[in-house]
Amino acid sequence: MGKDVIIACDFSNAEQTLAFLDRFQGKKPFVKIGMELFYGAGPDIVRQIKARGHKIFLDLKLHDIPNTVKKAMTVLRDLDVDICNLHAAGTVRMMEAALEGLTRPDGTRPLLIAVTQLTSTDQEALEKDLLIEKPIDEVVMHYALNALKAGLDGVVCSPLEAGKVHAACGADFLTVTPGVRFADGDIGDQKRVMTPAEAKKVGSDYIVVGRPITAAEDPVAAYQRCCDEFID
Repeated sequence: MGKDVIIACDFSNAEQTLAFLDRFQGKKPFVKIGMELFYGAGPDIVRQIKARGHKIFLDLKLHDIPNTVKKAMTVLRDLDVDICNLHAAGTVRMMEAALEGLTRPDGTRPLLIAVTQLTSTDQEALEKDLLIEKPIDEVVMHYALNALKAGLDGVVCSPLEAGKVHAACGADFLTVTPGVRFADGDIGDQKRVMTPAEAKKVGSDYIVVGRPITAAEDPVAAYQRCCDEFID
């Protein structure tokens, strides 16, 4: 599995998103479509971006009862995205049901990965807000192992945990890591961050980069910088 940089297209409408992608002349970066854009522009934005030749990570973080998630995944599988995700906190049964719903009649499906803990969550928030007193690394590893048990392809985790996830779940178990910032950049509301070069060293398979690219004066140059630092 080759490494790749995924641009988080966290825009509120299709016009902004397509205008942003128009700047990448001759390039087809892997893009993430999250809640803001999906809820603002609807499923058609996924079809439009896919028709342009981009790979897509549909980042909707499903978390509900197993049957509801299964039915939702049955709908999402027809959008022909490359990666979908859900919250590992929804339990092994929910993840198994999601996988069932995501698998097409011919046996094909997008990759399915689970969010362990958001990169905006630190140990203090874990304990005070969620009443989880275990160390955050231990919680992430437990959730990752549950995702593996459910048959998923990998997890979303902090780059700080990528190496440990591979050690626990195997080299082929994907780590998709947000919380990536340039060494000279603003970390924003993220708590657990690394640079692209550091994420490469610890074994991240994909890095998800938003504002350091989308808010840059020259987004194409910022994207290329990410690729230069992260991809072999």
